[in-house]
Amino acid sequence: MQIQFILLLLAIVPVVLSKKFKDGEKPEWAKKDIRDYSEADLERLLDQWDEDEDPLEPDELPEHLRPQPKLDLSNLDSKNPEELLKVSKKGRTLMTFVSVTGNPTREEGEQITKLWQTSLWNNHIQAERYMVDDNRAIFLFKDGAQAWEAKDFLVEQERCKGVTIENKEYPGVHVKDEL
Repeated sequence: MQIQFILLLLAIVPVVLSKKFKDGEKPEWAKKDIRDYSEADLERLLDQWDEDEDPLEPDELPEHLRPQPKLDLSNLDSKNPEELLKVSKKGRTLMTFVSVTGNPTREEGEQITKLWQTSLWNNHIQAERYMVDDNRAIFLFKDGAQAWEAKDFLVEQERCKGVTIENKEYPGVHVKDEL
């Protein structure tokens, strides 16, 4: 009998102690119909939801919210702007455009760029590949510093017309000057 009384008491206490807003106490935005919420109302609701959450670790944050890595400019050669770019893109996502020579079909372009991607992966350079045209692909690097290592490999390939990183074109070694 005593156990039943304690269980009943434990069941009733949370109901009695839980706070319920009265209509007059609610903020104005909370009185609206959910379909009438503005972006600001939804943002406040999200902030309220995340209020008691532990903050995320820096490596778990989305890339645009991560703190910028500290650059040690003392070890860099000021005459080499590529080295500065490489260091500044460390840990950041970077897109690189790669072009294939000739007039390949879509399938041929995919085969060639897939072979290059596999070679990069075998060299521990992580790159995602997306075809944007029959003879052009985007290589996406999660660590932007790897893009310059990949560029050194790609421009040496026989069918590589050129690599574009940060709006700078690096022509392939085997490409004849097209005039």
